[in-house]
Parts: sequence; C-alpha cells; structure tokens
Amino acid sequence: MAFLDEFLNHIASLPSELHYKYAHMRDLDKKLQVLQRQNEQRCEHEMEEIRRGAESGNIRPDTSLIRFSNETLDEQKHCTSLADEKVSLAVQAYDMVDTYIQQLDKYMKKFDEDLRRERELAGASGASENAGSSAKSGRTSESSSRGGRKKSRVAAEPQNMDLDLPVDPNEPTYCFCNQVSYGEMIACDNTYCKIEWFHFGCVGLKEQPRGKWYCSSCLGLQKRRKGK
Repeated sequence: MAFLDEFLNHIASLPSELHYKYAHMRDLDKKLQVLQRQNEQRCEHEMEEIRRGAESGNIRPDTSLIRFSNETLDEQKHCTSLADEKVSLAVQAYDMVDTYIQQLDKYMKKFDEDLRRERELAGASGASENAGSSAKSGRTSESSSRGGRKKSRVAAEPQNMDLDLPVDPNEPTYCFCNQVSYGEMIACDNTYCKIEWFHFGCVGLKEQPRGKWYCSSCLGLQKRRKGK
C-alpha cells in the first residue's frame, strides 16, 4: 500500500537518529558521573579545611568568607550544564518518536477511509451482481413459468474474505433459514409456495430427488386438503 511505503520511507532513519542521541546521552552521563565524584571530593576537602580553620580560630563559623572555591562552583555549574544537555537530548528523542506516531495515526486514518470506500464499492458491486444473477435465474422473471423451471440449482459458495464486508440488505433470502442463496438448492413444485427455493442441507437432501418435490409446509397443506 502506498501509505505504508511512504511511512516506512519516513521512519527508516529513526533507528540511527535515536542511536546517535542515546549514544551522546550515554557519553554525557559518563562525563557527568566523573565530574560529580570529582566535585564531591573537592567539596569534602574544602569542608574539612573550613572545619580545621574554625577549630584553630583562623575562621569564625559565622563569617561570610566561608564558601566553596571558584573551582568547586564551576564544577557544579558544569554538572548542571551536562544534566540539562541530557534532558534536552531526551526531549528531542521523545519529540522525534511522537512525530512519527502522529504520522502513523494520520496514515491509519487515511487507510481506514480507503478501506471503508473499498467496502462500500464491494457491497454495491455485490448487490449489482446478485440482482443480475436473480434476473438470469428466472426466479422472478415473467418469461419463465414455475412448471418449466429446474428442480435444483447450484449457487456459488460464499468466498472467505479477510475484510468484514457489510451484508447487503437488498440481497434476496430463501429457505426456512431465511438466508441468502448458497450451495445446491431445490424448488418446491407447489405453484403457490411462499418460500419456493430451499437449501439441500435445510430440507435433509443430499442429491436431487426424482419426480416432483414439495417442501414440508406445502406437503402438510396437501395432506390436510386430502383429509377433508
């Protein structure tokens, strides 16, 4: 399908782009861990010096001179910068994947619309074919009489389709089961039979019977008339 090919072409570069961003994030994370350990050691060392100075009286505990060195503060700023860069890469990776998801949603919506149109066209085509088939069979045609019609007919078996096509409400139904024409069918010889055509399986037939054949409803009606 065109939409699928188009989407696959768009998404082909996604794995390599994500791999690059994740690899960069991993490198940043390694640098950040090293820098954090280094900064923690520097902070501990400077805090120890401040404690010793306070104990010796060289530094008063409440003095404003008690602060970390510029090197320590710069390392902390660098750690924050690396962490922000990692977050930025993660956001970029998320947005990239989200963009492809939105594209896929758009393609799937278009696919659903195309599929719906195909179903509608298939349903309309099936209705036209069934109407033509009914006209050719002579079931409702005025040109053929009931006395001269064939005792049985074979309808095309329903094809297994992957698509769940809607049932055509205009397609005629037959037999006691009130289903559409399928398999081998037989006609009742009663001119005034209301159903007319029956599926072999529904009336217990495996092959075409010899002579006239009446459905159970018409056969029962004839017996009641004879009984009178």
